Amino acid sequence: MQFDLVRRERASVRMAVLAPLLAIVATGAVAWLIFALLGRDAGYALWVLAVSPFTSWYDFSEVLLKTAPLLLVAQGLAIGFRARVFNIGAEGQLVLGAIFASAVPVYFPDATSPLLWPAMMLLGILGGALWAAIAAFWRTALNANEILVTLMLSLVATQLLNWLLLGPWKDPAGFNFPQSVMFQFEAMLPTLLPGTRVNISLIFAVVVSLAAFVLMQRSLTGYRLVVGGTAPKAAGYAGFSASHAVWLSLVLSGAAAGLAGAAEVAGPLGQLQRSVSQGYGFAAIIVAYLGGLHPIGIMVSSLLMAAIYIGGDNAMVSAQLPQAAVRVVQGLLLVFYLIAVTLVRYRVVRHRSVTP
Repeated sequence: MQFDLVRRERASVRMAVLAPLLAIVATGAVAWLIFALLGRDAGYALWVLAVSPFTSWYDFSEVLLKTAPLLLVAQGLAIGFRARVFNIGAEGQLVLGAIFASAVPVYFPDATSPLLWPAMMLLGILGGALWAAIAAFWRTALNANEILVTLMLSLVATQLLNWLLLGPWKDPAGFNFPQSVMFQFEAMLPTLLPGTRVNISLIFAVVVSLAAFVLMQRSLTGYRLVVGGTAPKAAGYAGFSASHAVWLSLVLSGAAAGLAGAAEVAGPLGQLQRSVSQGYGFAAIIVAYLGGLHPIGIMVSSLLMAAIYIGGDNAMVSAQLPQAAVRVVQGLLLVFYLIAVTLVRYRVVRHRSVTP
């Protein structure tokens, strides 16, 4: 007996909207089972993971803080994914953005100009875009697979970060920890919500989301991006450049990731550290797909993923959940969403085998 997937003539819009909710419910059910097998109070652990981030102002403000980098990176990735350009190396582009931005306070520790943090943001954007441009060059010039190139560039970025923090940028007064000097006040992003750690990077993320919506939903450039990526031959007949789609997709996603990295070092960290990313580059892939690759959907899914981050931290303390269990929940969310979306777009057809 054999099963095939046959594309539906018309996918149900209602089921397409329900797919993320079904994925969340399925993830919750499997997570409950995993927590029970680990010997934890599964109901309490699930409550802490999913609900506790919204039960206090402090926890919710931390959710908003985590939302900013996830939203920035995911919006950039979604532009490429819709054009069939799969940038898996946002983690490295975020790290390069953080490095470029940190160069200003590291080399000018006594500078007090009010333009210090804006300059850091611009350098962060430049760093992420340049790192992604390397993959764009290899893809368009040599037809190299951008998935492998961006992924390997992430490893290179990590090693570059380690070299800087263990060598020339290491804080001499940092008790031998691999970190840069603490940045001065003028290098820090202004606080958005008094009494919390939420800074104006959240505004950056919202502005980038609106720009992504206009680009992909309301502009000819967005239309060319999608056509250039999904149907390069048709794009050629129409005068659209497939190479242009690759370059624009990768550079935009790299710039967004670079801005996220710059905002991290100029925000909650206040210095360049090894833990600058915390896996945002990979988690943003889940965020982008869970949001249906739509700018508005991504704003909702980034808030959900940020809540899982904060809920996971709470669960590790109060429910003794291992960090790996939280990562498994994040992965399950993507797997169940992809299954749900596949079943919305395709139907399973069974073929009976014919014996001779």
